[in-house]
Amino acid sequence: MQVKYDFSGKNVILIGGTTGIGRATALAFAQAGANLFVAGIGAEFGNSLKEEVKPLGVAIEFMETDVRDSKAMAALHQKAFERFGRIDVAFNNAGVPGKTAPVHELDDADYDLLMDVNLRGMFNGLRHQIPHMIAKGGGAIVNTSSLFGVMGFATTAVYCASKWGVIGLTNSVALEVARKNIRVNAIAPGSVMTPLLRGMFGSEQGAKDTVLPMIPMGRISDPSEIAQLVLFLSSDAASFITGQAIVIDGGGFVAGADQF
Repeated sequence: MQVKYDFSGKNVILIGGTTGIGRATALAFAQAGANLFVAGIGAEFGNSLKEEVKPLGVAIEFMETDVRDSKAMAALHQKAFERFGRIDVAFNNAGVPGKTAPVHELDDADYDLLMDVNLRGMFNGLRHQIPHMIAKGGGAIVNTSSLFGVMGFATTAVYCASKWGVIGLTNSVALEVARKNIRVNAIAPGSVMTPLLRGMFGSEQGAKDTVLPMIPMGRISDPSEIAQLVLFLSSDAASFITGQAIVIDGGGFVAGADQF
């Protein structure tokens, strides 16, 4: 059973919204009545998302954007602000899994990709969203970290570092704007059956073989389950929650001392 949220008349910018958690969250916001400005890589995915959302009767725009490019991110936000006048919610979700290997087998390019997408991309979103929300009287921001942003995991050292960085950024920005009617939180998903998880472990079966023994609930989550957490944190139901990183992982973190 899913909780029903009402975002009618609200405008959401969703960065990293073409596949996986981002796409599921875009659909959930649209089903709740929100207008969407979606950014991501892959025009074909963006266009198919627009077609899927249109029957729901809300406005949706898509702009292919590389979150590493500060000028492109500035242009994205300006177009979103011009299109809707006010952005009430921002979901910064863009991320890549990078290469899975011991740290001594990684090179500069491996490091740069993870830090530039997973952390710089988050910074490039927040630096435009915050001034806009201050000027408009408030808003809610949700950033995507990871279970690997709160615990280490061998062969994903730089990925973990980038996702730990997201939480540090989230906590600090939340304090900066706590009296500006802006809430900033992070989600820390465990295993979710997305292209990112398949890429991290080579295939869907590879992901299952690696992570299922570590999940007390015995299954990998669906992106729609993560979307529900994003909508909660973006809603008035979470009006006194800020600066938090909410782990959503089927019990893996709690069991970490025994499982990892």
